Amino acid sequence: MAAQIVIVEKKADWKPHFPDATVVLAEDYVSRQEYFNLLDARVLNFCRSYRYLSLGYYCSLLAEARSHKVIPSVKTIADLQSKSIYGLSIEDLHETIKRSIKPAAESPAESPLTLDIYFGQCELEGFQEFARQIFDLFRCPILRVDFKIDGRWQISTVRAGNIQNISREGEAAFIKAFNWYSTQRWRTPKAKSFGRYDLAILHDPQEKLPPSDSRALQKFVNAGKKLGVEIELITRKDFPRLGEYDALFIRETTEVKHHTYRFSRRAENEGIVVIDDPDSIMKCTNKIYLAELLTANRIPIPRTEILKADNREDLASLESKIPYPVVLKIPDSSFSRGVHRVATPEELRETASKLFADSDVILAQEYMYTDFDWRIGILNRRALFACQYFMSRRHWQIMKHGPSGEYTEGAHKTWPIEEVPEEVVGIALKAADLIGDGFYGVDLKQHGERVVVIEINDNPNVDSGVEDKCLGDELYRTIIQEFIRRLDIMMSI
Repeated sequence: MAAQIVIVEKKADWKPHFPDATVVLAEDYVSRQEYFNLLDARVLNFCRSYRYLSLGYYCSLLAEARSHKVIPSVKTIADLQSKSIYGLSIEDLHETIKRSIKPAAESPAESPLTLDIYFGQCELEGFQEFARQIFDLFRCPILRVDFKIDGRWQISTVRAGNIQNISREGEAAFIKAFNWYSTQRWRTPKAKSFGRYDLAILHDPQEKLPPSDSRALQKFVNAGKKLGVEIELITRKDFPRLGEYDALFIRETTEVKHHTYRFSRRAENEGIVVIDDPDSIMKCTNKIYLAELLTANRIPIPRTEILKADNREDLASLESKIPYPVVLKIPDSSFSRGVHRVATPEELRETASKLFADSDVILAQEYMYTDFDWRIGILNRRALFACQYFMSRRHWQIMKHGPSGEYTEGAHKTWPIEEVPEEVVGIALKAADLIGDGFYGVDLKQHGERVVVIEINDNPNVDSGVEDKCLGDELYRTIIQEFIRRLDIMMSI
């Protein structure tokens, strides 16, 4: 039977009269080797905050990297923090609300109502079915749902509840629900079913470093015409129209706290084929998650340590683990931004202090100089293209950013896949396979016989004259054909 772990930020959060449980502090779960090595675990994350890049967020993120079953998942956390996302999920609950609300309020003149739900259960008469349904949508140990009256009773907000704020009256209900849920088999809610053949490409005409330049976007459109797929270039203002399309291809730099993630999540909710899917965005944009995932699955990476803002010993002991220079990274850095090289203890402390202002946890990695990085482009578990990206002139990174937003980048060379060292392609495929069957760019460094993965990128670059240098128009055709294949499968279902 799987071990069950209760995670809290302070020991006092799990009160003495709460059920017996294996209670683990969040900072221990993130950093101690015994939890990294633990197999087949169920994790109940009761951290005080699930804010993006907080300790609570990392507990769920790293639980998934360790193949632990966890609630809430990072997807649930992201959904609950964006009303534009969870609003789509709760539209089907109106009839259940209508049936449930009557025992709680006899007329629209009653005050707004707040409902606390513990593991899909609540004590308020008539709301049991509603509690179960909303827990199926948002697997969070404690949910707080606010209702309002706007012509009819409807949900105002859905948010994660805090274990500290359980009232004395609510403790009995919480204990009862916890004891019940601890005996249940965890299951994954069924996905919705789907539909047909118009493709939207999300892009930002003003983006300085887009994943695809304007010529590449036009080549996607041309490939679609030849394959019988209508392709339209859309921007963030077209969010309300997303349901008009059968598929979505994101060609804009993705972030979790960003409209690109909201587009992806809405597409998934509405049964639209989407690349990048929200899981891939969530996982690929966080370097802490990738480091844990790759290490757990024996994929070679540079020597890596996770540093926590509230633990000075992490910095003090780093020198004995990784020699200078050391590379420090914020978890969701991209295009060489948020990545710093430090050469002395003073630089380490100063730079780490700045990075901790934005994230409770940062990454320290061994510095490996190479003339270039490999990028292997992978779609549906198949290698499509290979590029060498060379370091920017007189700089240690591929891209050098200036103080005023200007940048310079190094040269590039594209290779036929069959001419790339087998180990490079093989490791890239194994790494991408851990994320899913989407579209990824795996960055690797090769130093002699040593090959290591630096990161896995969702929505990798496809620029005219670079990544398509060897395949030409066939690269665009292959990507559009993958959308068609996925749509065909959904239509047959």
